[in-house]
Amino acid sequence: MSKLILLRHGQSQWNLQNKFTGWKDIPLTEKGIAEANNAGILMKKNNIKIDVIFSSVLQRANKTAEIAIKQMDILHLWNNNQLIMTKDKQLNERDYGKLVGLNKKETADKYGEKQVHIWRRSYDTPPPGGESLEEVVGRVGPYFEKYIEPLLIIEKNILIVAHGNSLRAIMIKVGMYKPKEISSIELPTGSPLCLDYDQGILKNHYYLD
Repeated sequence: MSKLILLRHGQSQWNLQNKFTGWKDIPLTEKGIAEANNAGILMKKNNIKIDVIFSSVLQRANKTAEIAIKQMDILHLWNNNQLIMTKDKQLNERDYGKLVGLNKKETADKYGEKQVHIWRRSYDTPPPGGESLEEVVGRVGPYFEKYIEPLLIIEKNILIVAHGNSLRAIMIKVGMYKPKEISSIELPTGSPLCLDYDQGILKNHYYLD
């Protein structure tokens, strides 16, 4: 058996300000730091042992991983460089293009809630100058197949700390949801989602509590 933990980063400054963030490198808030700490506590409480960590190149995800690891019993592995965090832009958040930095409510007031909902939640319609979720799946999927799936087959426990849309892309990739279902799925910040695998086959998934 192996476990894949999907962890959305803790609250960022632009989450707090209700702004479209995308690839903008925004730090965590104090609440985000607390959420990252709690994620580590939950993983420790559930006796989760991590062998490999993957993250995007954005600091809100990297910092969440670092904070969570400090709450677990594997900090010595981290300090001795036996536990490596691989950072790759393929796991970055969706690029929101011209919406980056804009307040979501103000954008809805300007363009209409229906249009903004399409930009945010549809599978194949990108925001102006940005990526659709389908395009995110197009970059996350091959990365998952090449670097992450083989580790699950050899029963490694993997932690992926990333973003709402790159994690949704993984959820589609592993068969948890179909593209037409994903628009209703909201991943809470700082809440570890555990996927149980048996010889590379997904058997169960649940949030740690």
